[in-house]
Amino acid sequence: MDIVEERPYRYRVEPRGAMRVPGIVFASRGLLRDAEQSLRQVADVATLPGIVGASYAMPDIHWGYGFPIGGVAATDIAGGGVVSPGGVGFDISCGVRLLAADCDRDALRPALGAVMDGLGRAVPRGAGPGGVWRLDGPRQLEHVLRGGSRYAVEQGHGDERDLLRCEDGGAVADADVDQVGPRARERGLGQVGSLGSANHFLEVQTVTEVYDPAAAEAFGIAAGQVCVMIHCGSRGLGHQICSDHVRAMDRAMARYGIDVPDRQLACTPVDSPEGRAYVGAMAAAANYARANRQLLSHAARRVFRREAGVRLDLVYDVSHNLAKIETHRVDGEPRRLCVHRKGATRAFPPGHPELPEDLRDMGQPVLIPGTMGTASYVLAGVPGGDAFHSTCHGAGRVMSRHQAARTVTGKELRARLEGAGIAVRPLSMRGLAEEVPEAYKDVTEVVAASEGAGLCRRVARLEPLGVVKG
Repeated sequence: MDIVEERPYRYRVEPRGAMRVPGIVFASRGLLRDAEQSLRQVADVATLPGIVGASYAMPDIHWGYGFPIGGVAATDIAGGGVVSPGGVGFDISCGVRLLAADCDRDALRPALGAVMDGLGRAVPRGAGPGGVWRLDGPRQLEHVLRGGSRYAVEQGHGDERDLLRCEDGGAVADADVDQVGPRARERGLGQVGSLGSANHFLEVQTVTEVYDPAAAEAFGIAAGQVCVMIHCGSRGLGHQICSDHVRAMDRAMARYGIDVPDRQLACTPVDSPEGRAYVGAMAAAANYARANRQLLSHAARRVFRREAGVRLDLVYDVSHNLAKIETHRVDGEPRRLCVHRKGATRAFPPGHPELPEDLRDMGQPVLIPGTMGTASYVLAGVPGGDAFHSTCHGAGRVMSRHQAARTVTGKELRARLEGAGIAVRPLSMRGLAEEVPEAYKDVTEVVAASEGAGLCRRVARLEPLGVVKG
């Protein structure tokens, strides 16, 4: 595939065949070497009806279901623009939450082992059922699907300030519980407040470098401070919603005259019955994911308070697998768009009206988890950010889990991490080996490319002290 460097960290794929817009890839030359296969998906996404601007890809791009992971695409709703579940992914509203402790690394050090042991016991994880919250039944699940973090806080799992520091105030307003099928409900009933498996984690970190002191102060973080990062999503409920609605859209596309180069890009117009049904179910799954992270935060707070006498305050919570209805200027005119971000994080600029007042002057916090044993980053949105104010979401895989597990045993990896001073509490050694840092791109290079492309700016770097893995 022909790809041209327009300027540093920005590459262009010219429209060809059925592509309606160009492909734009933000990356360094080194990161592009791992992206050849997924560039075909960038071109495929550019064929979607109603797409505007470009089919965008972030520096952590890698192969995904339909869309590449790290893909961003917006469609014009009034112009027949479509919504595609493949542009969100199976783990709907997977995202990251960062909490800041009222202590530094040195103060926590004597209690770190007890804190990690407590977190290992308190955090449900793995592929099956089990969660912090045992719901009373289907009716209470509906409250979670409608209310997200707000409902969890109302039930005593957090405080009102948490909602001010959460995307959408903790709940997406247009959730339609009636569009969540029985199998999705069944899977969600027993997993609320759980970490899951694969690359999901709860990590105790320390701030090792501050690049933007004013933004860091506004966000509530400082050099040396202890933080807790939580990375998880909507578990089996979100997976089932994606599966159900992909099948429904696949059957419906012909009625709308839609033909896509890959059936994994199944889609219908946003304003169609199928499109509205998916958007409503997706929003319900997003609320489940927000409640999930809220409950895990509450569990972590209890452990830190009990074992170390430490308080945790929420810095921010933001998703990186979601399609949102937003207004952006296209060709100089404001348009109502359906913005798909799959493995990409919203990064609203300073002054944006959707940001909390105490953060508005600094821009939206963006939370970028690294690989296990490497750094994570706090970024911020910038004026004029491209790709509908979006940026990267993490490091991006370069090895399959099977390949990763062949490179190291879980026992070897645990010894390596603990030798570096990182306490590890895995559920299984196989799962640990699948997440070996070498299975991912260099997150520092990904962040540098994102900043170099003008998508965001660095605020702080965090390094792990301990990790709880599914």
